[in-house]
Amino acid sequence: MPLRMTSFSAREITLQHWYRRTAISALLVPLAALFALIVAIRRRCYRTGLLRTLRLPVPVLVVGNLTVGGTGKTPLVLWIAKTLQRAGRSPGIVLRGYAPGAGNAGMSARRVDPFSDPRISGDEAVLLAERSACPVWVGGDRVAAALALLAAHPGCDVIICDDGLQHYRLGRDFEIAVEDERGHGNGRLLPAGPLREPADRRVDVTLVNAADSLPLPRRNGPVLRMKAHVGDWRRVEATGVESVSVGIDELIGKRLHAVAGIGNPARFFATLKGLGLDAITHPLPDHHGFTEADLDFADCDAVLMTEKDAVKCRALAGGRLKGRLIALRIDADPDPALAEMILTAMSAAPGAHPHGAPVPGSRT
Repeated sequence: MPLRMTSFSAREITLQHWYRRTAISALLVPLAALFALIVAIRRRCYRTGLLRTLRLPVPVLVVGNLTVGGTGKTPLVLWIAKTLQRAGRSPGIVLRGYAPGAGNAGMSARRVDPFSDPRISGDEAVLLAERSACPVWVGGDRVAAALALLAAHPGCDVIICDDGLQHYRLGRDFEIAVEDERGHGNGRLLPAGPLREPADRRVDVTLVNAADSLPLPRRNGPVLRMKAHVGDWRRVEATGVESVSVGIDELIGKRLHAVAGIGNPARFFATLKGLGLDAITHPLPDHHGFTEADLDFADCDAVLMTEKDAVKCRALAGGRLKGRLIALRIDADPDPALAEMILTAMSAAPGAHPHGAPVPGSRT
C-alpha cells in the first residue's frame, strides 16, 4: 500500500539541490568556497591555540554530523548512554537544545528533566532526559553546560555531547559522525550542498544509518553500520510520559495520518510503509512547533508521529485529539564493535583533573 504524500515543505524542495548537482547548487559554489575558508580558518585557530579549547575533568564523547539534517543521532546517544551504564560508568548528556525563537546560540546552561517544556529546552533534550536515566543539560556553550552538569552531579564520569562535532571549544576524546543513506549529498559545502565541514574531515568512526543493501561508503577513518530497530507504539498522553502501549494490529486498516517535524521525515514515512501502514503523510520542518490545527484531520482514526514530535504534542493530546496521537519508539542498533571502541577510548582518556577546573588542549 503506497504512502500518499499530501504536503511538501519549501525546505525539502531546497534540499533537493543538496543531494544532486543542479544549476542552483553550481551557482552557490562561490559562497561554498567562502564558507570553506571560514571553516578552515576557525579550525586552525583552535588547533594553534589562538582560540581556546577547554578540556573537562572527565572524558568527552561527541556525536555529530558532517552534514545538515537528521541522521539518527538521538537514538544513538541513548544507546551510548545505556552502553556506558551497563559498563559501570555514570554518563551525563549535554546538547545545545533547540526552542524556535528562543535564541539558542545564547541559551544559558540549564537542567532538563522529562517534564521540562520542550518549547524552552528543546524536543531532543526532553526525550533524552525521559529515556536515558542520565542527567541532561542544555546550553549554547556546551562547555558551560557540561561544567554545570558536573557541578550538579559530581558522580558523573563521562560526558556525551549530542550534535557537538563543530563545537571545537569543547575538548573531546572520541568523535562519532553519523550519516544516513543520503551520505554527503552532492559533496559540496553549505550553501551549495549539505556539508558543514569538508568531506575528508577525520573522526574516530563514521556510523552509517542505512539498510544492509547499501554498501558502506569510503571515509577518512573507520566506518561501521547502524540499523534502526522499531520499538513499540505508545499513545501520547497529555499528563506526561507515554505509558499506554498500542498494538500495530490496532492500526492496520485504520484511517491514518502521519506527521514528522524531524530532519529527515522521509525515513519515518518509509518505516511506516515497511510496517504495512497506509498513512497520509505530512512532512514538516525540523523542530516544528505543533498546533492543534497540524493534527486535527478530518476522517482520521489516529495520527502517527515520532517520539521526538510526541514530547511537543503532549499539551495537545486532550480534547478533540485525546487518544488519537500515537508515537513510535525507534532504537539504535549499531555494529557491536562500536561498544568496544567507545569503552576503550573512555578508559584511556585523561580524566584526573578536579571538577570545575578545565584545562587547555584537546583533539580538534
